Amino acid sequence: MRLSDVAAIDAERFRRVMGNYPTGVAIVTTMTADNPIGMVVGSFTSVSLDPPLVAFLPDKSSSTYRRMGTPQRFVVNVLSSEHEALCRQFASKAVTDKWSGVPWRPSRSGAPILEAAVAWVECSLHTVYDGGDHDIVLGRVVSLDTGSPAMPLLFFQGGYGRFSPLSLMAPAEGDLLKHVRIANIVRPTMERLAADLGVECVAQCVVNDELASIANASPPGRVLAPSRVGARLPFVPPYGSLYVAWADPAAIDRWVGKVTRSHGISRERLMESLERVRQRGWSLGLVADVHPEVDEALAELARGDDNRDTQRRLISLMQEVGDLFEPEDLDTTTSHHVRSLGAPVFGPDGAVELALKLYDFPDALTYQQVMTYQARLVEAARDASDLVAGALGKAAVLSTPKVVMEPSRKEQSHHGRHERGHASPG
Repeated sequence: MRLSDVAAIDAERFRRVMGNYPTGVAIVTTMTADNPIGMVVGSFTSVSLDPPLVAFLPDKSSSTYRRMGTPQRFVVNVLSSEHEALCRQFASKAVTDKWSGVPWRPSRSGAPILEAAVAWVECSLHTVYDGGDHDIVLGRVVSLDTGSPAMPLLFFQGGYGRFSPLSLMAPAEGDLLKHVRIANIVRPTMERLAADLGVECVAQCVVNDELASIANASPPGRVLAPSRVGARLPFVPPYGSLYVAWADPAAIDRWVGKVTRSHGISRERLMESLERVRQRGWSLGLVADVHPEVDEALAELARGDDNRDTQRRLISLMQEVGDLFEPEDLDTTTSHHVRSLGAPVFGPDGAVELALKLYDFPDALTYQQVMTYQARLVEAARDASDLVAGALGKAAVLSTPKVVMEPSRKEQSHHGRHERGHASPG
């Protein structure tokens, strides 16, 4: 292509073609002599790790940019999909007081950090380059953090929208590195399972004596909650039976020994539940009255309210679930309120590396529907085990058995009394 051909491209065609590439939306903020000021940009990007540099590209003709001058300190606030109105407020030329009703706090340099931000990056000015009718402003990162977990706001083909991923993955770092790599191997299986069944699929592992959710997949069209990935539960009975059922006696004793006596969960009952999980090859949790409180405690910990009182309260609530976790055989004649179904993913050495867990079921399931979900889940977990074994270059030595619950009449009448509530994630 000749240089003259490039010059002949008109602005409208340029915008239309480039509009097929979605961009994030951010508000760059700084302080003038007396007041905060902010401008909407769709050109924010990371540039360098060493040194840590980011950039945004303001229009030279922007009146807001001219009022900013050349900001020596500024904050880039990444907006969530819930804050389109806030974006329009800052972008509108008709709005005189763009900060009306906008909560913010000063960064260390005094530049505004918006409370609505999904993430914020505080910068000192590094360099300004000429970029045609735009400037290229490089900032050196001096501090940064995330805000409330939410999907980001996107600009695409002239309109605003949000990102709806099929799956999310925790960062492959620290104590999760090994498990995230394995979860990435089985992610296609998780996505197919979520799409086929219309429920959310979560990959969970045990790390540092906690149950950590490291990846999730949802059916097409359903928006995932980013806060699910990275959530951690204490590894205490009755939770975690999938990881203990195939473990050695010493590991089983350690798990059983974590029970708080005041909740009356006996060793005999826990050992029976582990045997059920081994025989079935899958795990079942029914909805309990305490689950809203469990979710509330988890939300507190996710917000950073990590204190011992919350941890103790969470452990106590988890153990109150009692017989609703790994119940005996289900009544075939009534509906069941299922919170979770799980199945193990084995590594080549026969150890449980991950658990695939299903959440967000319809409010009430028939016995046959529960059996349909578990059969498809067990099949997917078996496929995932084969994938993991193949990726690690060894043959799997253990796979989940195909065992279906067959209820006894006595157990039908007993367990029908425990079903209540409605399905919820967590």
